[in-house]
Amino acid sequence: MRRRNFLETLVVGGGLFAVAPLASLSTQAAVKKIKKSDGTEQLEADVVIAGGGLGGFAAAMAALRNGQSVIMTEETDWIGGQLTQQGVPPDEHAWIETTGATQLYRDFRNAVRDYYRRNYPLTEAAMNDPLLNPGGGTVSKLCHEPRVAVAVLTDMLNPYISTGRMVLLLEHKAVSAETDGDVVKAVHVRDNRLGAVKNLVAPFFVDATELGDLLPLTGTEFVTGTESKADTGELHAPDKADPINNQAFTMCFAMDYVPGENHTIKEPANYTFWRNHVPDLTPPWPGRLLELHYSNPKTLQPKKLGFDPLGGKTGDALNLWNYRKIISKDNFVPGTYPGDISLVNWPQNDYMLGNIVGVSEEEFDKHVAAAKELSLSLLYWLQTEAPRPDGGKGWPGLRLRKDIMGTTDGLAKYPYVRESRRIKAMFTIREEHVGKANREMVAQTNKDKAAEFFDSVGIGYYHIDLHPSSNQVNYIDFESLRFQIPLGALIPIRMKNLLPANKNIGTTHITNGCYRLHPVEWSIGEAVGMLVSYVRRKELTPAEVRKDKKTLADFQSFIRSQGVETVWPD
Repeated sequence: MRRRNFLETLVVGGGLFAVAPLASLSTQAAVKKIKKSDGTEQLEADVVIAGGGLGGFAAAMAALRNGQSVIMTEETDWIGGQLTQQGVPPDEHAWIETTGATQLYRDFRNAVRDYYRRNYPLTEAAMNDPLLNPGGGTVSKLCHEPRVAVAVLTDMLNPYISTGRMVLLLEHKAVSAETDGDVVKAVHVRDNRLGAVKNLVAPFFVDATELGDLLPLTGTEFVTGTESKADTGELHAPDKADPINNQAFTMCFAMDYVPGENHTIKEPANYTFWRNHVPDLTPPWPGRLLELHYSNPKTLQPKKLGFDPLGGKTGDALNLWNYRKIISKDNFVPGTYPGDISLVNWPQNDYMLGNIVGVSEEEFDKHVAAAKELSLSLLYWLQTEAPRPDGGKGWPGLRLRKDIMGTTDGLAKYPYVRESRRIKAMFTIREEHVGKANREMVAQTNKDKAAEFFDSVGIGYYHIDLHPSSNQVNYIDFESLRFQIPLGALIPIRMKNLLPANKNIGTTHITNGCYRLHPVEWSIGEAVGMLVSYVRRKELTPAEVRKDKKTLADFQSFIRSQGVETVWPD
């Protein structure tokens, strides 16, 4: 008999994992809706999750399959975070097809492939490829359209939404909270369309927002920016801490190329500024931002890049067109697409001129608007001035694909955020735990392996990748080791019922560089969702789970039974 994957188990029922089969969903507790005397709507559930990115989504799925009712908010009209509303194909490691992420994450990836097989006119070769990569991009083994990910993620939630076990509040943003000492009592969210405020009440709250929005609202202790070497002892930490030094963010966009047509956009208002802009970084950036070069992240020496929307070779330089390509026309029946579609998240549209972590809404909007203009200036430069292999300039056939991003301006619905507020956690992951060179300096044994955490609740891998920052620091990029996710990094030092599920866990500025990517964020969220269901069933706090060895072992056994790996296989 064919083995069911995790998604089939969720939908069909069965005993592969300890999940609630669909037939029993209607018997579980539903989200309660109450109209208060002042007219305010109050919603009550077992857990409230702020943020519908990959961490928030995974936390919701884990809580739901274990009998919890869930309210999840999302600031935009798309769930999926960096994979969808931010427009970034998954950054993954080489072993992702078989290990290094949760079973649910891998099943999601295969569901994306199945979506293309069911709905798109694939070639026979693409249809039969078990490792179908719709875009053929080189950044990942699975590059695909954001809208397809939205469809698959929504399909996974629909049974719970239909039965009332989950309420999904799109275009809602957390604006305030009520606390009682170390306990969060309620979070208030604003409907971005109507302006009305709803009260969300639950025994547990999860901050899965992109910038750690619940932390200041609830008084949860947190840090921002860069710690000093004296603070953390990290090899690559600077001598002086800088709380406003955060990685650049990016306003991504999609484009295709139609030879013989002219799709040149109107020249952006500040194009001349961006055309001549030279990033002021230490060490220095090699010339103007809108050129086909950048600082080699590992050496910081000038490095050439290439660009050819016909997909051709660009010498020894990386062809940026192929890097995050989300549709390869060769995977589809001839005539389906006039050309490939590529997603632009490049060094040239990293926005380094302002920080959006912990600023006012006005400051946030100002920098996002400027970042959008940078991205449109890059597109205009590609259409009019970028060098071509034939010696000419510009590719006027480049077409901004507004439909791919689901926006009127063609840019992503939300900035691609690489760094946020981070909780002050019971345990903080430092470079000595996961950085290869730092590990070799401090480890007594097993210097070629990351630190082993007794409280591991997941695994992941990515090299430590810090983009140029808002306070003039160039790339920091170096080798890391395959790592574990410690439970202690998911538990605030004081708050009893608030948990992080995004880039806001207990890392440093340095280690955030390898814990911030798609499958790791998902793994963090899934562990948090299961932690909520476990502590509610056992009547414990998250800190008590970690403190007692027997209870911790039981929790780790519980999450492993649901497809979560806690140790890397040899």
